[in-house]
Amino acid sequence: MIFCVEDDDSIRGLMLYALNAAGFEAEGFADGTGLFEALQRTIPQLILLDIMLPGEDGISILKRLREQYAAVNLPVIMATAKGTEYDKVTGLDLGADDYLVKPFGMMEMVSRVKAVLRRCDARPAEKQMSVDGLTVHLDERTVTADGERILLTYKEFELLRLFLSRPGVAFTREQLLSDIWGVAYCGETRTVDMHIRTLRQKLGDYGSMIETVRNVGYRLEVPK
Repeated sequence: MIFCVEDDDSIRGLMLYALNAAGFEAEGFADGTGLFEALQRTIPQLILLDIMLPGEDGISILKRLREQYAAVNLPVIMATAKGTEYDKVTGLDLGADDYLVKPFGMMEMVSRVKAVLRRCDARPAEKQMSVDGLTVHLDERTVTADGERILLTYKEFELLRLFLSRPGVAFTREQLLSDIWGVAYCGETRTVDMHIRTLRQKLGDYGSMIETVRNVGYRLEVPK
């Protein structure tokens, strides 16, 4: 999934059409508000982000993205107006992966998207995920809390790994069943509740980070 943040409806429409034609799923937003609402549901492969936007500009949005745990390594390509070298430098300093100079062609845009995704795929795989004193060691498939080993079942480990990969995102019970148990799983959603309960117990004080979202499911909230 590619997210496009562009306030011009016609340009945004062309971007989405070109990305779809290239085989990508894509969703567009006119401003940062729509983007951040969508990020609560889905973390995309890449974001195309215009700098000149109504309300919050692209530089500010990029800064917010890089401050959020779930989006700290999310690839971002900035779209800048011709001649605005300061915006390019600022965006790159804040962690933008590439930039496009307006007006740009759709073929160039798709090419840059593919190039950035290839570079990101070549990055070393993440070895561990941590929040405060809780650490998930991905290679070893082990979990420690303040240095003490916690024994988790396969499903409990996968639940914790998923929550840590997208902190703040609310997952429905059905989503968790699909992601952790597989689409062919035909059990009841109370199976999720049972595993969440035992996971919380095993995590001790850190178990409180897994919050119940009423009428939805669960999310992991990182302490500020």
